[in-house]
Order: sequence, then structure tokens, then C-alpha cells
Amino acid sequence: MAALCESFTLCGLGPSGGVGLGGGLLALEPGPDPDHILLTDRGRTATLFKVSDQKPLGCWSVKHGQIITCPVVCNFETHEYIAVHDDKVLRIWKDKDINLDKVFKATLSADVYRIHSLPNGGPVVLFKGGGVRTLDVLLEAPQQEIENIISDEVIKWSEAFMEGQQPVLIFATEKDGDFFIYVQKLKMNSLQKYKLEQQELSKPLRFTAYIKNQIITLLCLYSNDSVYKVLIPLQQNTEEEEQILSKSLLLNLSVSGSVLKGTSFVVLDKDYIAVLGSLAASDEESKECLTIWNTKFQTLQTSKELPLGTSGQLWCYEEKFFLTHGKVLTVIMYKCETSSLAAAVGKLKDSQTPDVSSFVNWSTLEDEELVVSFRSQQSVALKSESRMTLRSKRNAVAKVQPDTLSVGQLLLNLKDASITEFEDQLRQLVSKAQTPDFQATIGCVITALINRCKTNPKYYPQNLLLQIVQTRDLSYSLCPDLMAVALEKKDVRLLQVCLQRFPDIPEEITYACLKVFLSISEACLQSVDVDLESVICYIDIEFNNKEVKTEIVENGFSAELERDIWNTKTTKETRVTTDGELCPVGPQKAALLNAVLHSAYSETFLLPHLKNLPAQQAVLFLRYLYYLHVKCSEKINNALPGLHSPTIDQIMDWMCLLLDAHFTVLVMLPEAKELLSNIHKFVRAQVRFYSELNKMEGSLQELQRLNQQKYPQTYSIEVLELI
Repeated sequence: MAALCESFTLCGLGPSGGVGLGGGLLALEPGPDPDHILLTDRGRTATLFKVSDQKPLGCWSVKHGQIITCPVVCNFETHEYIAVHDDKVLRIWKDKDINLDKVFKATLSADVYRIHSLPNGGPVVLFKGGGVRTLDVLLEAPQQEIENIISDEVIKWSEAFMEGQQPVLIFATEKDGDFFIYVQKLKMNSLQKYKLEQQELSKPLRFTAYIKNQIITLLCLYSNDSVYKVLIPLQQNTEEEEQILSKSLLLNLSVSGSVLKGTSFVVLDKDYIAVLGSLAASDEESKECLTIWNTKFQTLQTSKELPLGTSGQLWCYEEKFFLTHGKVLTVIMYKCETSSLAAAVGKLKDSQTPDVSSFVNWSTLEDEELVVSFRSQQSVALKSESRMTLRSKRNAVAKVQPDTLSVGQLLLNLKDASITEFEDQLRQLVSKAQTPDFQATIGCVITALINRCKTNPKYYPQNLLLQIVQTRDLSYSLCPDLMAVALEKKDVRLLQVCLQRFPDIPEEITYACLKVFLSISEACLQSVDVDLESVICYIDIEFNNKEVKTEIVENGFSAELERDIWNTKTTKETRVTTDGELCPVGPQKAALLNAVLHSAYSETFLLPHLKNLPAQQAVLFLRYLYYLHVKCSEKINNALPGLHSPTIDQIMDWMCLLLDAHFTVLVMLPEAKELLSNIHKFVRAQVRFYSELNKMEGSLQELQRLNQQKYPQTYSIEVLELI
């Protein structure tokens, strides 16, 4: 059987998506590692992502005015990346390269349609005129003449395979409503041309193919909502110049009056295909969804509605679907098992299948669809079923005892419950013993809470959300809307906990948190319960109108500290370092900023956001970083005391990032002049200090060697003069 499993967001696609995909996706290709993918946008940018971490590993762009015109691919043999911009300009680079203007460049003599990279066969270049070259041959003479094979035909689709040690390229063309199939065997330099059998009142929209036992199986998605199969043998028949390819019906994309208008499809295995499209009955509005069909038994196996809409594109790698959903790129995992009649009709029992297969979105799914989305063991409920049947199903669900309900059914029943009952039931669900799908259950609970917040702006369960985040090992990708709602509500306590506990927060969200923390006034933060563990050991905290000077003494007891500990002072007087530098922020804001310093980030993707930070906030943040730098340097081990305190490396990295992002502005600001001068003097003094230590290193090593040779038997004091 086949089933759709959990889903998550890989990245945003809008102007603020953070990876340069504002123009939409041109294509998605496999990267150098099975867990890596390459995204190419419809503009200037290619981005390498690690799917399991939902993190970009690299991003490359061509210059303004240039456009990437075919998908960027990876050369699996050399781990290089290959792109073509402006149809004819070839670029090749490695991971370490940053500026594409400085990488290998070759201008070709003909326009490129697409590059296909084969794991054991190297890259193959298909030109718009039908000519084919391997990359190695093409690089020997980039300006070599490329033959024009297809004259007035236009290439609609292409794919490449390895058959043994032989690279095979297949592509489809169209001319005046007729479709032609070309098969090119590169090593034998043989080209076969076929004409696709015409279909009355319909034409092929999409193609896909696979090769097995010297036979290419070509699948065609037609405009009459059907999938046809065409078999093409690799053995060349020289008797006919152009053969007619007959086709056979593989699958009708309709069931009980509902028709799927397919836009893309992929082959999963010999029995299953996935189709992306719009499903609708004659009297209902169409809804976009991802479906899996069993071609052996002609059944719709499962489906997932996509209420935010898609671009019509679908990719499949490593048992994961990749598709655009609204303004994000979504990853949906799936599994395929041996096809059987029981599985095809939804009667196969599978105790291992979790009852939570995706997150609940109450704002977009209908009631009956909510129930179906959590019944992964059953086939999809058909839209043509009568309203009476659906109503009776909902009533039957409501009568089931809570202990026997699945997570999906429980959340559906709680949709209209009172706030008290709603939160009590969710607390019970969260407190249950962990199960294999417990993380997905927690994600469902948080999604339910967030959706209720969206439908009722006055409702915000801060305590319950804090309790879940603090007691469970969650991640940003499991509940991506949580921090967005917290930012909207300016819930700095929840944002602080998320920054401390989530390992995969996007740089855009990290920047948004920083901006919120810097913009909130100190007076507002006084009433907020912020975790101060990271600051109590180096910033003075006020208790009962008294000031406690919390200075860490390196060598035990301090009489001066004991004598002065309860002296009343002003806050400003007590936030002073040994050289007189004041802490520019209060302890609450300092604790929030420390949470930002601890979050993981990629400099490449954080820097563009950091440049948007207002100048006054940038100066304040830089003052605080300078204060931390001075504080670290007061200690022998260059480390701040306390739990979750920022390290010297984190402080220096953020100072460098902030100076890179705002140096020109800071130089022009009068209020930043003294700060920059102090930073310069302090760093210069440190460089001189460590330079002097380096000069002494040789003498100290020699002294240690001499002491090891003497082995004095009695106690003695020696005075040595270092010259």
C-alpha cells in the first residue's frame, strides 16, 4: 500500500523567504548528498539545501541583468555545480566559491535547453535544436558547432538514464499539434525518432519515463484526465525512419464522479504514481490536492488537500515529495509497500501506521476532510457521498469514547469546545506517555492552538504554549507558525524559550526576534517574567529596592564584596565594568539579547536581514556587544559566568556581523563615533597584549625545560629576570 506521511516546510518562496526565491521555482534537482537538493529560481539564484535540517548550505547568484535559463545541476563525479545563464553562458563552480563572476565560464555556440546529470555517466547537455553533447566533450571546444536536428519543433520535456554503462537521453517535441519522441544513445551516437499516436480531442500535457530491461516506459498525462503508457525498445530499427508509437490506457483519473485535472505526475514504483492537480465533482468547487494512485488495481490510494494552492510543479526524491504550497516549499514524506488488493481498497491492517499523518489546518479543511486526513489506513472519502452519509459519520465519531479516539478525531471534536475544555483535553494529550508518533502529536496540538488564536484574536494561551515548549523537544519546522504568532503578540518570554530550545530557526525569524527585543522599552520589560539565568552573574539585579553587585571573585572570599553587598545604589552606578563602561540595557533586555546570540545562523542568509535593522537599534546592540566583550576580557578564562551566558566567540561573531552590515551608517552617525573609537582602542590594546604574551612564550618554555632538569630536593625560591 502507499501512504502520505508527515510534512514540513523547507523554505519560503515569497520576497521575504530568505533564499532568493521570490520569482518562484524553475526546478528542483538532487544535490551531491542524498539529503541535499538544489533549488533554481526563475531569475538569478540557485540554493543548496539540507533537507533534514531545513537549512540552506549555500546560495549563488548571477549578476543583475543575467537570468539562469535552465536548472542548476550537480556533477556527482566532481561535486561541482553547473549552470547556464542567458541560454549560452556556462558556469561551473564548487562549494567554496562565492562570486560566480570569478568561476569558470564558457560561452557556447547554441542555446541550451537543459543539462541532465547522471550519477555514473556525468552531465549531458541537450541543446534547443536537439543536439546532445556530454559536458567533457563540450568543454574541449565550447564554440564547436551544434547540429540542428528538430528544425521547427519545440522541445517540451526531456529525461536521461543509465542503461548499464550507456547514457540514454529521451526528449519530446511538438510541432503543429503533433508530438515526436527522440531517443539518443550517446556512446553509440545513434538517434531514433518516433511519432506519438494522436488522440482525438486531447493532447499530452506532461511526460515522465523510466528504463528497465532495455525498454523505456514512457507515461503521458493527457488533457482528457487519463494517463497512457508507451513502450519504446532501445534496439534500433533501421527499416523505418519514423515509427508510430502506439499507446495503451494506464489509468483514468476519475472516481465516482470526481475528476482529477492533473498538472504534474511522477512514478513511485511499478504499481504507484503520484499526481498533483485539482479534484472536483461536477457540482462542487475544485480543490488542489496531491494524490497517489494504484495503477495495478486502478484505485485512488490516498490524497492530501492543498488549500493554499500550488504552482502545478511536483518533484520526488528519496521518498519525499517536494511541491510549492502557498508561499512555501513543502516536503511531504511517503511510503510505498507491496501492492495488494486489500491495500488498494483500504482494508489492510497496519499497526505500525501512526494516526497522525499531517498537521491540522482548521481554517481550510472541511469537517469530513479532517476525519479522513487522520485515517491513513482507509481510502479517500469521495466527494460524491451523500450529505446524509457524511453527517452520520460525524455523529458516530462524536459518540466514541475519548480514550479510543485518534488524535485527528479528538481535535475535530474539540473544534467548537469551550476554551477550558479545549485546553484541558490538550493538556491531557500532551501529558500522555511518549509513542512513536508523539512528536507529530505535539505538532498537531500546537497547530490546533495557533489556529484557534488566528480565528479568535482575543485568545492567546501563553502559559500552555510555554509549558509545551519548555517540557518537550520541539523544533521550528514542527510548528513554524508558533514563533510568527509570538512575534505578532510580542510575547518575548515565549520567543526567548524558542530561541534557546529550537535548533533550526530561520535567519529571518532570528532577525525579527532581535528587532522586537531592541524596540521594546525597558519600562514594558519590567513587568515581563523573563529568564535571567544568563545575566544574573554579571549584571546587577534589583531586589526589594536594594542593589546586589553580583561580581564573580576568581579567588574565593572578598571582604569588600561582603561589606558593600547591601549598599543602596542607583542602577546606572552598579552596571559598570572595571574600566567604567556602563551596561546600555537592563537585565531583562540583556537576557533576551543573549538568547539571540545563542541561536544558530548562517552568515550568508542573516547578513541581508541584519542590514535592515534601524540605525539606532544597531548602535544599541553594538554597545551591548562591546559591553559583553569588555566583561569577558576582565576574566582570566575570557568567559562570562552563569548559565546560558554568551561565549566570547558568539560575541565577536555578532560584532563582526553588525559592523559588516552597518559600518557605513555607523561611521556617519555622530552618536556612534565614540563607540567605534572605544572598540578600536580596546581591540588594539588586546592585540598588543597578546603580541607581548607571544614574545614571552619562548622564554617560558625554556624556563619550564630548565626546571624539569633540576629536580630540587628541598624547598627553594628562585628569582629569574626575563630580559
